[in-house]
Amino acid sequence: MTRVAPPCVFVLFGANGDLTQRLVFPALYNLATQGLLPEAFGVLAVTRSPYALETMRAHLREGLEKFVAAPLDESIAAHMLARVRIAVADAVHPDSFAELRERLADLDKSVGAGGNRIFYLAIPPSGFAPTVRALGAAGLTQERDGAFARVIVEKPFGADLASAMKLNANLREVLEEDQIFRIDHYLGKETVQNILMLRFANGLFEPIWKREHIDHVQITVSETVTIGRRGAFYDATGALRDMVPNHLFQLLSLVAMEPPARLDARSVRSEKARALDAIRIMTPQEALANSVRGQYVAGSIDGQKTAGYSDEADVAATSTTETFVALRLSIDNWRWAGVPFYLRTGKALARRYTEVAIKFREAPISMFRGMDLDGMHSNYLVLQIAPEEGVTLQFNAKTPGPSLSIQPVAMRFRYADFFDAKPATGYETLLYDCMIGDGMLYQRADGVEAGWRAVEPFLDAWRAAGDQKLALYRAGSTGPTEADALLARDGRRWRQAS
Repeated sequence: MTRVAPPCVFVLFGANGDLTQRLVFPALYNLATQGLLPEAFGVLAVTRSPYALETMRAHLREGLEKFVAAPLDESIAAHMLARVRIAVADAVHPDSFAELRERLADLDKSVGAGGNRIFYLAIPPSGFAPTVRALGAAGLTQERDGAFARVIVEKPFGADLASAMKLNANLREVLEEDQIFRIDHYLGKETVQNILMLRFANGLFEPIWKREHIDHVQITVSETVTIGRRGAFYDATGALRDMVPNHLFQLLSLVAMEPPARLDARSVRSEKARALDAIRIMTPQEALANSVRGQYVAGSIDGQKTAGYSDEADVAATSTTETFVALRLSIDNWRWAGVPFYLRTGKALARRYTEVAIKFREAPISMFRGMDLDGMHSNYLVLQIAPEEGVTLQFNAKTPGPSLSIQPVAMRFRYADFFDAKPATGYETLLYDCMIGDGMLYQRADGVEAGWRAVEPFLDAWRAAGDQKLALYRAGSTGPTEADALLARDGRRWRQAS
């Protein structure tokens, strides 16, 4: 049985922002409906300029009404909102953290949190280091008398290897590594966590989870949304920085990691970091040859006309920023030598889905000579992460009747069919784990840096190539044809999601 989290005050920087309203506060509410929040719990909403308490509570209440999937439990919602207090603090004015310290002490005393506090930085990345520095200077990050002080940092965690290393160093000037929780909401999804269970709790899979039996691995994050109002951010970031070092590499590391000595944060994160560190670092020429950088042009998504990327608000008309990326990666270790990992992600595509597809090597078919093999398909184990969560195993079977012919069949497991899953934002497990001090689903500094180390050659090669290697694709399509060619040259093709 899951235990109730210990008493604490949740200090929420950027409380008046979209992330807080849409995901973070609804996740805290969902934890409360599951009986996992302690009675001794409070939320200190921090803004950079004065904000009325009732206005803040109305903002958070609106988020519950919009983004909580189940009918709102009015008593729990009212209880949560009553525990909200407000403070003004801005790292540009370090003196403002003295007021924050006083407000935090008052809230801690009123709810009986015992000095435990979690600081959630739902703020722009440029504010991470200054905010932590100001918290440290105010004495708010010191752990005294058995009480904890933890900091949750949102992505993006750096823009390249140098900036990630600098940010890690800046945070560790104030915090110990076990106080830093680098959040990636993908790791809150049930299927992502279930990769560990699937691999290591079943004697069926682990013996064949290696190069002798696996032909290749595909990881796809396909989005139908365009960049919308994020033009200024996205044009300076692009699909590679936005998705690959965090979301896609988290999936890759769980698939590729070695069995941990035990199921705890230190062991699991160490093996994930080793898997990322084993990704082959490419030369600029290899990086160009093993990547596709695409950008959407005008098209139609679900029957709606869609403007091209260069026509979006706050995007330069001559921008070469990628909205699609496909990579071919190699992992240089004993388990995966010779097994390519194909990664792709993009905006404005035909379908929204996220999956990991593991293709097994073909069986020798000489014994089936003379049979109808037109229906014979590859064997895949597919881990479906969005929009539905589940696992599919595809294999071949004889069709009924006197003739000897083969057809593919699939065994499908969906979480919704087997478990009474509670409505969730994807943040619940992560926030709860931080409260109990379990960092297994959070990124560690060495894993972050290993990811950027693998990505850096692509950034450098693309910068040098300019627009020469930019592939265009129509909004509402499956992406640029160059991504198909990336696999076709290896005699492979992307799996089409069913």
